[in-house]
Amino acid sequence: MIVDALKVYVTVVEQSHFSKAGELLNLSQPGVSLHIRNLENELGTRLLHRSPKQVRMTEAGTILYKYAKQILSLYDDAGREIRLLRDEVTGNLQIGASFTIGEYILPARLAEFARQYPLVSLQVTIGNTEEIIAAVRANQLDVGFIEGETADPELTIIPYMKDEMIVIAPAGHPLADSLAVEQDMLQDQTWVLREHGSGTRAYSDHFLQESGVHVKRSYVFNSSQGVKEAVAAGLGLGMLSRWIVRKELAGGEISELRLRQRLLEREFLIIRHTDNPEGMAVQMFIKKVLAAPEK
Repeated sequence: MIVDALKVYVTVVEQSHFSKAGELLNLSQPGVSLHIRNLENELGTRLLHRSPKQVRMTEAGTILYKYAKQILSLYDDAGREIRLLRDEVTGNLQIGASFTIGEYILPARLAEFARQYPLVSLQVTIGNTEEIIAAVRANQLDVGFIEGETADPELTIIPYMKDEMIVIAPAGHPLADSLAVEQDMLQDQTWVLREHGSGTRAYSDHFLQESGVHVKRSYVFNSSQGVKEAVAAGLGLGMLSRWIVRKELAGGEISELRLRQRLLEREFLIIRHTDNPEGMAVQMFIKKVLAAPEK
């Protein structure tokens, strides 16, 4: 098996000696030599310079060593995942998510996870970022997804994905036809905002303050759905994740105000209580969502 030959090759290189490699692998020196010879025959080149005292790689051998390490690592990863398929993953999984993630991203990820691990019981709590952080800190949730920042020493933080924030306006708004909106064109507008404690509100407040935008009047909603509907109804401008408004933008119900030379990005985070033991269900869930492609 090629994996066996690669293991022998890597061990020989790292030990710089055939006999020492054989001792570690419980192989005779002729057995080690046979694996190396088979690799050299298959690749059509010499991989090692042999001498009585040491073994050195050729240029080709150096290339093979680099890729052999990667191949062996991937092979080990595959073996672990295959063994997990044989072991039933069970238990209860308490998940918390802020509104954007919980309503627009997590459902598809949960469906995929539930199909693969049907014996895991899932319960999802959706709240604003501060509420999810507090629940994870109190060990009421196994894992949380937030759209704001936190530096809480009690929490383990895992970067999840980038999120693009956009400024939205009612269809037909005077700024909607502008190819590039300057920040001073946003002065003295009415804004529809999320409540304090929301990651979206924290980001929009930071943007308005950093840009020096004066808000003429504001309305506050405690859900992104409420903000979206209010903007569509003509109440004012808003700032939301592109995830939330994709359908409405495509349907022409609202308009995106494209800011000149400004990309608004934030990062979604996965959080866990540092002292809370990580069970198999939690491990597999986090691994599953991190591996899922963005759609």
